[in-house]
Amino acid sequence: MKQTMKAVVYKEKGVVQLEDRPVPVIQEAEDAIIRVTRSSICSSDLHIKHGSVPRAKENTILGHEFVGVVEEVGSGVKHFQKGDRVSVNVETFCGTCFFCRQGYVNNCEKGGWELGCRIDGGQAEYVRVPMADQGLTKIPDDVSDEAALFNGDILATGYWAASIAELKPADTVVVLGAGPTGLCTLMSIRLYSPAKVIVVDISDDRLALAEEKGLADITINSLKVNAEEEILRLTGGRGADRVFEVAGGKETFQLAWKAARPNAIVVLVALYEEAQSLPLHMMYGKNLTFKTGGVDANSCEDIMKMVQNGKIDTSCLITHRAPLNDVMEGYRIFENKLDGVIKWVITPYEDRD
Repeated sequence: MKQTMKAVVYKEKGVVQLEDRPVPVIQEAEDAIIRVTRSSICSSDLHIKHGSVPRAKENTILGHEFVGVVEEVGSGVKHFQKGDRVSVNVETFCGTCFFCRQGYVNNCEKGGWELGCRIDGGQAEYVRVPMADQGLTKIPDDVSDEAALFNGDILATGYWAASIAELKPADTVVVLGAGPTGLCTLMSIRLYSPAKVIVVDISDDRLALAEEKGLADITINSLKVNAEEEILRLTGGRGADRVFEVAGGKETFQLAWKAARPNAIVVLVALYEEAQSLPLHMMYGKNLTFKTGGVDANSCEDIMKMVQNGKIDTSCLITHRAPLNDVMEGYRIFENKLDGVIKWVITPYEDRD
C-alpha cells in the first residue's frame, strides 16, 4: 500500500484544500481500512467549511458519504474481510450502548457523526473506519458503486426522516427543498404512498426533476409564488398533514410550521447555519409535533435491499463526476450551485505525472 495519499482537508473556517496525508493504518481491533472508489461532496461539508458545525475539528479530512473496497481489517472485525465492496455509514456507533440499543445511533456514547467531522473521512484515497462491523454495509454484486454511494448518508437521512413522520396513505405532504437530501427524502416518502406530495424549492430545474421522476405531484417555486398561501390554497385552507423541512434556508423553518395544519407533524431534516426562532405565541393552539435530527442511520441494510430491488434509484442525483485531483473545482461548483449541479461525485485520484 502507498505511504501517502491525496485528501481534502478542513484547515480552518473558510479554508478547505487538497493535500498530501499519510495513508491510515489500523489503530483498534474493530477498525477497517477502506480504499475509496467513490465519494461525494455534501452540503454538510459546506457547513463545516463555513464554521457552522461546532463539533467539527480543524485539520480533519472531510467526507462522510463514500463507498470502497476493504483493504485491511483489525482482529476484532467479524463480518468483513479484504476485498469486500462496502458502503460506509455516516454514523460511527458501537451497537451496544443505551442509545444504540434504542436505535438512536446518532447519539452513540462512543461515536455519532465522526467521519469527516471529528476524525478523518472519505474524501481521500483511503480511510480508517472505526467500529467497522456496525459502520459498513456490503454492496451486492449486482449493485454498482454509484448506486450504493448515497446509502449511508443522504439516503439514510431521507429514509429516517420518512420513518419518523408517521405517514398515512391519505396524507398531504409538503417537502421544503429539492436538493440532494430533499430528493432522497422524497424517494423515501413515496414508499409510504401518501395521497399528495407538494415540493417547494427556488430552482425550476430541481422542481422539474422531482416532477419528472414521479416524486412530486405539485411543485412550487417560492421565488415566484407565495408558498405559504399556495399550500393553504391547495389544502382547503387547512395546511399540510406532514411537512419536511430539508432546505435549511433563512425562512424555511418559519414556512414549515406555517404550512402545517393544526395537529400536524413537522420533521426538521435540515442542518441550520443560523439560530432559528420558535415563536410559540404565534403557533399556540396549532398543537404541532416537531421531530428533529440528526439522522439515526440504522437502516442501511434495508436501504441497500431496496436499491438492489430497484425500489429506490438515486442515479438522477449524479450530475458531475471527476477525479479527486479536481475536487476543489467541485467544491466551487457545488457551493455556488453552478452548472445545474445536484451531486458532484469524486472518482479515484489519477496520477497525471
